[in-house]
Amino acid sequence: MAANTASEPSIRNVALIGHQGNGKTTLAEAMLFRAGAVARAGRVDAGSTVFGSQPEEREREQSLTLGVASFDWSGCRINLIDTPGYADFVGDALAALRIADAAVFVVDAVSGLQVNDELMWEAAAARSIPRLIFINKMDKENASFDVALAGLREHFGAGVEPVELPVGAASAFNGVADLLTEHVFLYDSGNAVESEDLPDSIADREHTEHEHLVEDVVELEDDLMARYLEGEQITPEELEHALRQGFASGDMWPVLCGSASEAIAVDRLLEFLVHVAPAPSEAAPIALADGEEIKCSAEGEALAYVFKTQTDDYVGQVALLKVLSGTVNSDDQLVNSRTGNRERMHNLLRVFGGKTTPIDTAVAGDIIGAIKLTDVATGDTLAPAGSSLVVPPIENQQPVYGVAVAAQSTGDEDKLSTALAELVRDDPSLRVTRQSDTHQRVLEGAGDVHVQFALARVKRRFGIEIDTEPVKVAYRETIAGTAQTEGRHKKQSGGHGQFGVAVVRFEPLARNGGFEYADETRGGVIPKSLVPAVGKGIVEAMERGGTHGFPLVDVKATVVDGKHHSVDSDDHSFRMAGALALREAIEKVGTVVLEPMMHVEVMVPSTLQGDVLADLGRRHGQIEGTEVSGADNAVVMATVPHADMLDYAVTLRSMTHGRGRFTMSFKAYQEKF
Repeated sequence: MAANTASEPSIRNVALIGHQGNGKTTLAEAMLFRAGAVARAGRVDAGSTVFGSQPEEREREQSLTLGVASFDWSGCRINLIDTPGYADFVGDALAALRIADAAVFVVDAVSGLQVNDELMWEAAAARSIPRLIFINKMDKENASFDVALAGLREHFGAGVEPVELPVGAASAFNGVADLLTEHVFLYDSGNAVESEDLPDSIADREHTEHEHLVEDVVELEDDLMARYLEGEQITPEELEHALRQGFASGDMWPVLCGSASEAIAVDRLLEFLVHVAPAPSEAAPIALADGEEIKCSAEGEALAYVFKTQTDDYVGQVALLKVLSGTVNSDDQLVNSRTGNRERMHNLLRVFGGKTTPIDTAVAGDIIGAIKLTDVATGDTLAPAGSSLVVPPIENQQPVYGVAVAAQSTGDEDKLSTALAELVRDDPSLRVTRQSDTHQRVLEGAGDVHVQFALARVKRRFGIEIDTEPVKVAYRETIAGTAQTEGRHKKQSGGHGQFGVAVVRFEPLARNGGFEYADETRGGVIPKSLVPAVGKGIVEAMERGGTHGFPLVDVKATVVDGKHHSVDSDDHSFRMAGALALREAIEKVGTVVLEPMMHVEVMVPSTLQGDVLADLGRRHGQIEGTEVSGADNAVVMATVPHADMLDYAVTLRSMTHGRGRFTMSFKAYQEKF
């Protein structure tokens, strides 16, 4: 790479993206080590990494939340964002893409392209994030740069462009050849030794690949293309400039390679990021909620976006912010657009994994932390008083897996409510609901691992022992036929008694008909002021449940006759009469159980469509249709009983090897199968 110039922007915001196990955290540690930010690269299996500081992450030996570490390299501050690769935690990876100006896709040289690599590539492409690829684990047995590269080109197209070649393979891997400069960097001593003398084993191929790269890069600039066709030699600096433009525009996706575990060619990746990745001011404009856009510039008014909140055991909530515009100084006051509250920014921090350092100011494009804010949550916008600038919050995927939770000790119920609220504030892809029908408190997330991790955090942070049970299905009942019954309530206890008689005709309504109430009485058999009480009593009895204990719905009740007493009849008496009339009707004609039916849309590769259709059929699903989505995906639409969908998130992941996704929403009630 060419030398950095003094005028070049000084910040790079980079997200590490990829499938679980591809080595993102190990690569992050190697980058910190090469930059001199740590004396020794941490190890995931030893729980000694800068990232993955939570005990649950160390226990599982994988990243479960995003982490940020800021460090310097070649005159630039690199804000590095390590993301989880497990599908359940895609929310944090999407949050990283929201504020990153470039994404490094870490691909396993042994396994090649994997499911989450593809899914996150789609997400990055939808956001027009410049992407480069780092083929990792080149030192492992069966590693193949060529096979991995072929898979990348097959899935992502001709824009995949190698800018490095590996030197050696597996245990003999010891360096890379830079296709721009045609120099080789060997790491036999542990550090890079640069040479113009290419090893004989790759010299011929390197020259060929260099020419291919030059031909592709010069096409990005008309002037370079004309000079190249005239036979003029294009300098590495000119090639780098054109490559930078192609990378930023999304026309070219450079491919580098190395070994994170051995820190081979990691410094080359850092150099590439400094020289080729865009600075925040060069990135695409920021979309605002009103449809307008602003450029990231220090000249604008102060604007900060909360892309993640995390709760630290010692300092409390840490809000991770990206300064989108202007400058934020310590003790500035900004207004939270969601709450309208003023927030004093008196504790700004430089973030390095789980460690922080106080700072006085942060400029546009920088990523920082802030503590002791009054009330902020992931997705909030902080702007000066009177500003109309609002960044739309992250659109999280709908939770698809849930469990019912309760504190083992009744004395911990309030603590549990507080803990769950903290979880959702930090991770909006979680959802907590109270089910009035089943009397359950339900915690929902992207999958079983997501929910288990959340509960483990609650137990660790709050010391709450939690009982879990499967989510109950909110069944309903309706009467099975038409019946006319009498409800008679009579009670004498000295003084005024209680007396009310109501004759009611009950009829089932069509599905989703709710409850209808009518009065056909004549001659004042029930005073008009007391007729509504009959309906109230029926509604109360419907809520208490029918034969099977489920609330009744889709019922029409018509009061046709009755009796009253001038002294003893009152509102309570006729409420009781209405409830008794319903009970008689249920005993007379019985009830039908209704189950909630869900509208389900499943997106899978077309080759797996048949498996999904068969599985939904076994779940009593009614297939509504299928659609083509993109070149290789299909969307299956179906109506499926809720009871048969409770474990679907886990089943679909297993059945499709993580490639399937689905959404689910309530559609209607229908008679239970």
